[in-house]
Amino acid sequence: MLSALTLVPVALGAVLAGGWIYPLFVALLAVLMALEWRRLSEARFDPQYGRLAGGIALGVGLVATILASLGRPHEAVACVGLGMALAVVLARTRAATALWAAIGVALIGLPTIALVWLRSVPELGLSLVLWLLIVVWSTDTAAYVVGRRVGGLRLAPSISPGKTWSGLSGGVIGASLASAVTAWALGSEWLVQAAGLGAVFAVLAQLGDLAESALKRRAGVKDSGSLIPGHGGVLDRVDGLLLTAPVLALLVGARACPWP
Repeated sequence: MLSALTLVPVALGAVLAGGWIYPLFVALLAVLMALEWRRLSEARFDPQYGRLAGGIALGVGLVATILASLGRPHEAVACVGLGMALAVVLARTRAATALWAAIGVALIGLPTIALVWLRSVPELGLSLVLWLLIVVWSTDTAAYVVGRRVGGLRLAPSISPGKTWSGLSGGVIGASLASAVTAWALGSEWLVQAAGLGAVFAVLAQLGDLAESALKRRAGVKDSGSLIPGHGGVLDRVDGLLLTAPVLALLVGARACPWP
């Protein structure tokens, strides 16, 4: 709880500040995520491969974040694509190592691009990022509370034994309510659509969580890192954004979000 009370104001402060502070904050996250990806890669394969995978993810993540902050999201996405191709070429000939390297680049590059670009959307950027963070945090909190109190059938016992279907249901309901309330507070009249989108994004957040848990299991580690007491690593804390941020960016780009 103390870690969360420390991290949330820092994240919100960076989002509210905008300007150069917010991209710098996202770039810092990209660096920390890449370092943790190196750790996972070392545990999954060996130190030499870990340095390679982590270095590529770090370089691509930073360059993509800079391009996105300069208003060049398409070039940033192209950078991630080239980084994935480079990771595959430089990886060992086995398909498992090539796939692992490409996943690392996308895992770090795409969410950071999305987070930076969303904040830069004229008039809506601040609202969009705040809405996304609140929905993801509400999903995690409601899923944890309901799952602990209700229990029941395991959601994915081979990947994350602690998650339950009741927790997922609680996360969906909590995110839906939080989404509608946040949209109303931000001045939107699309409350029903926002509630439905919140429910969808709760599922996406949980899928991102499960995907990160699956990668950790493949690497044979419990947490991606030990930077945050009681929480693990940065990847453990931003796993709910791994899918939600890119999907929201796509919806906004396609003008399909619940804000006029």
